[in-house]
Amino acid sequence: MGPLNGLKVIELAGIGPGPMAAMLLADLGATVLRIDRKEPSGLGVSRPARFDLLLRNRRSLPLDLKDPAAVDFVLDLVSRSDVLIEGFRPGVAERLGLGPEACHKKNEKLIYGRITGWGQSGPLANAVGHDINYIALTGALHAIGRAGQAPAVPINLVGDFGGGTLYLVMGILAALYETKSSGKGQVVDAAMVDGVASLMTQPHGTFAAGMMSHERGTNITDSGAPFYDVYECSDGKWVSIGAVEKKFYQEVLRLLALDSLLADQWNRATWPAAKSRIAQKIKMHTRDEWCAVFDGTESCFAPVLTLEEAPLHPHFQARATYVEVDGVTQPAPAPRFSRTVPPTPKAFQPWNREEAQEILGHWLDDSQVLAARNSGLID
Repeated sequence: MGPLNGLKVIELAGIGPGPMAAMLLADLGATVLRIDRKEPSGLGVSRPARFDLLLRNRRSLPLDLKDPAAVDFVLDLVSRSDVLIEGFRPGVAERLGLGPEACHKKNEKLIYGRITGWGQSGPLANAVGHDINYIALTGALHAIGRAGQAPAVPINLVGDFGGGTLYLVMGILAALYETKSSGKGQVVDAAMVDGVASLMTQPHGTFAAGMMSHERGTNITDSGAPFYDVYECSDGKWVSIGAVEKKFYQEVLRLLALDSLLADQWNRATWPAAKSRIAQKIKMHTRDEWCAVFDGTESCFAPVLTLEEAPLHPHFQARATYVEVDGVTQPAPAPRFSRTVPPTPKAFQPWNREEAQEILGHWLDDSQVLAARNSGLID
């Protein structure tokens, strides 16, 4: 049932990177209980639950965390948990009575995972922001785009999910490993700006070495080089070429009948002209025709697929990279494990009073669930 089978996680409902962190843990077998608000928060972009894929593989419990009794109930769940995830602004969890100190009094081994944009400390700690702001301040946004154009705004993969979710999950798993020897929990302060800064490690080194300029769209992997870019086909669709190594670029040029360009691969002064010639050649045929030409060659070539097309690609179908859950096609759990195969994903299941014991049974026995119901804490 996945490598994290038996791990118990409490998720205080939030948006974006926090829910995805909970999803990744649940995908790998952890039992995650999402503590939802009884009233909608008004945060984020709302959508029907079956399409809110970040909520998959877990159940929810709606509580009014302004009620001290509800807070005590959550603390009781915390005392029987391994991990807690929250994504409030700094200080909010403390004001609710669910901050690290209160939780560690109940469970000193708890890993308390916090995800914010700016971090728990620093002049911007309490400032509002979203993915675009976090990647802007770290220099990542400035580096993305074409020469002579404004920075290109990527969808919220870099800040929210790359610098946020993945670093939070890595921190939680590292802290869980350390707990084995210390017997103590700790707080994981995952700031999206810190994560994005970490993701920019290689560009910092490349820049320091004088191999990268501040002018976006003029460098090796930012669309500046003719051998690392996307090109439009005659049907308006696109293909990608990432032939950095000489032998791969040589193969690309052979297939395009542009062999003479190889001698100047690393002469940046010739890059614009080379890109123009490659673009003209690619524009002569459709994307599918180019896929046929490049098929089976060592050329670092791939078509640029849409969200609808990607799950239909033979490679992804062979690997079962995508699954269908409740009629919605979505990525399967990743990565793969040879023994502890993660369970098949399930759609988000909201609170159901008839299934209260099933939902809370990992934390409470029948009498405790009944007592919570009789007190009015749960429906």
